[in-house]
Amino acid sequence: MELQSRVNELRQKGLGLAVISYDRPEAVAAFSKARGITFPLLSDAGSATIKKFGILNPVPEWAIGPDKDDPEVKAAVQKYVSVANPNPSMVGIAFPGTFILDRQGHVTSRYFEDFYIERNTISSIMMRLNDRVAPVAGTKVSTAHLEVTTYLSEPAVAPGNRFSIAFDVHPHNGIHIYAPGAKKYRVIGVTIAAQPFVRALPMKYPASQIYFFKPLNERVPVYQKPFTLVQEVILEGTPQAQAAFRGKDSVTVSGMLEYQACDDKICYNPASVPLSWTLNLRPLVFERTTPRQ
Repeated sequence: MELQSRVNELRQKGLGLAVISYDRPEAVAAFSKARGITFPLLSDAGSATIKKFGILNPVPEWAIGPDKDDPEVKAAVQKYVSVANPNPSMVGIAFPGTFILDRQGHVTSRYFEDFYIERNTISSIMMRLNDRVAPVAGTKVSTAHLEVTTYLSEPAVAPGNRFSIAFDVHPHNGIHIYAPGAKKYRVIGVTIAAQPFVRALPMKYPASQIYFFKPLNERVPVYQKPFTLVQEVILEGTPQAQAAFRGKDSVTVSGMLEYQACDDKICYNPASVPLSWTLNLRPLVFERTTPRQ
């Protein structure tokens, strides 16, 4: 249903959209009609395509097999299938994920999660592809060395959503910011303040440039031109997290942008910029198409 809310924006970007499910055709058709889904919902009979893509989830079979009482199997069920009682109707499900294909049908990107209830949002995926589908108003901060505009990938999330926080960084003229690999300097980075059920993922950095710092006769990786950092965050979807977020309208994530800047003569002290972002909370939707028979 999140996909349906964004389908027109995706089409404007030249992107097609289809969902593959192991549910029966009549169940998929009924769900599509009831929810007003306008993009293809495809029934994968016998999970044939799921198996060909190598994303069949074998854990439901373990859950009803001879090793169902094994502690490791029980742990796998809770992580990859359901915290409720698994049943034979779950056999055939895929590991949830998203594939991006080009016009020739070649897979160019793929996004998967470990925990079954965690999902990438559309905007988070698009942000990682360097394309914002739905701009969210940003906050601009100025320091002595740079301008940074930070914004969320979306204004609202539900427990289990994986979203992104972007930082558009513009170093001032003549200023360079230290990048990963620069020893003895504070590399630019983002620290998300610890709080229950909010998990920050390791940041992937854009390519940097090598700068020759003449006063010290050293070469170091830096950013001199505008660049963007993307910090991915997961709002956990465990039963404990769902209980903690229940009844709340929003969640605030706070953090710190840290960096060190230099010009061609002076290396300035490390700097820290406190930031925070507030997202509206959406309820989880557990509805399936129809019970499998």
